[in-house]
Amino acid sequence: QAQLVESGGGLVQPGGSLRLSCAASASSGITLSNKAVGWFRQAPGKEREGPLSISNSAGFEYYEDSVKGRFTTSRDATKNTVYLQMTQLKSEDTAVYYCAASSLYTVRSDLYEHWGQGTQVTVSA
Repeated sequence: QAQLVESGGGLVQPGGSLRLSCAASASSGITLSNKAVGWFRQAPGKEREGPLSISNSAGFEYYEDSVKGRFTTSRDATKNTVYLQMTQLKSEDTAVYYCAASSLYTVRSDLYEHWGQGTQVTVSA
């Protein structure tokens, strides 16, 4: 059972926006305000890439070049949720998007201990 739950994916036209949510399940015991949260994606036929972004409660943020200026993260500690706001979406952003949580603020995907099941984002006219 995934310990993180992503939602908010869907079909959007090029240039459009979506906001993805990453919530810790009630049974997980995970408090996202104590974790760095990274967003990853996997396009059809390709390996998973990322992290596209990383954030933590101290305000540190990282964005991979391909999404810098288009994607932003935010957090709601009261909802134990992290958001990925995606704007100016392109067809090449089509992928399954995953969030993951780590005790470390790191770009190493193998150091993310908790993962979600993914949510599909399709950018198409």
